Amino acid sequence: MKRFFESSKQALLLTLTMFIICGVIYPFAVTGVAQAFFKYEANGSLLEVDGKVVGSELLGQSFTSPQYFWGRVSAVNYNVYSQEDTMPGENGEIAYGGVSSGTFNYAPSNPELITRIESNIETFLQDNPGVKREQIPADLMTASGSGLDPHISVNAALIQMERIAKASGLSVNEVEAIVKVNTEDRLFGIFGENTVNVLSANIDIYKKMNAQ
Repeated sequence: MKRFFESSKQALLLTLTMFIICGVIYPFAVTGVAQAFFKYEANGSLLEVDGKVVGSELLGQSFTSPQYFWGRVSAVNYNVYSQEDTMPGENGEIAYGGVSSGTFNYAPSNPELITRIESNIETFLQDNPGVKREQIPADLMTASGSGLDPHISVNAALIQMERIAKASGLSVNEVEAIVKVNTEDRLFGIFGENTVNVLSANIDIYKKMNAQ
């Protein structure tokens, strides 16, 4: 019995010690370091316009207005839902699936994928009359793995300039300058490709339009 109590005491002390280290000291230490040296990143990399938070630099948003850059297709609609999406349809299903991330995960031969891509291509060509089908960058028609990608390729941004300039009242040169300012170099100069942050670029367009 004595050995049992001694073993139980050791187990309890070990549990309490690990709880204090892993559940209190470590989280507070990591949070303290993050707030001291990486405050912007630790707090969500939030972007503001006129003192109001409009989104995160790390999470994409859905843009459909012609005066702004459009991002990639999102399987989760960038977690943007309307009240109607929460209401059951004729078959009893609802569009709202909860806040999540992910992709369609369709095979290239999947009929639904082919139909969706063809529909998106037709819409893009209609809204960008100066663009030919073969000129559309693949990333504008395909979803990212997370469905929350905040970036598009530089070509995907440049190909939208004519539409944006016409709809926003800015010149093509002004829109191109915004693309350059918001272009992020590849990781460590070797991994991936140069990309454009859609939200930050659209914020610059908004500011430019309202400054005129």
